[in-house]
Amino acid sequence: MKEKVLANKLAKKFGTRNPFEIIKGMNVILIPSDLIGVRGFYQYFQRNNLIYIDQNLPYQEQVWVCAHELAHMLIHKKSNTVFMDTRTHFNTSVYENEANKFAIELLVPDDVILEYHDCTLEQAANALGYQKNLLELKWLK
Repeated sequence: MKEKVLANKLAKKFGTRNPFEIIKGMNVILIPSDLIGVRGFYQYFQRNNLIYIDQNLPYQEQVWVCAHELAHMLIHKKSNTVFMDTRTHFNTSVYENEANKFAIELLVPDDVILEYHDCTLEQAANALGYQKNLLELKWLK
């Protein structure tokens, strides 16, 4: 639930649900890159917030990755999940689930979900352009 509150607070503060506009307003440095093996990641370096996104992804996917990495910045600032996942084999699924919940709350507000009340989850996911498992994080709440 904290993810929903945080997403709605940011959307209200910045007057948008576009994560690119939000990070711009927060002075986050966006680094489009040719990433291999990952779609994006967040880094806190020398008091700067950096979000790297694979520039080869379709735009809709870049929006999702940006929202997801914004969540890591806001909720997991002191956690280096890339290091934990690749070097320690610590289970980072809790961090990833929280970031996914935040991203779906930011990108798909409640009023949009209400527009699909007569649809199945699969139909809504197809119409909105999100994977079923990601929309499900919000759909059943």
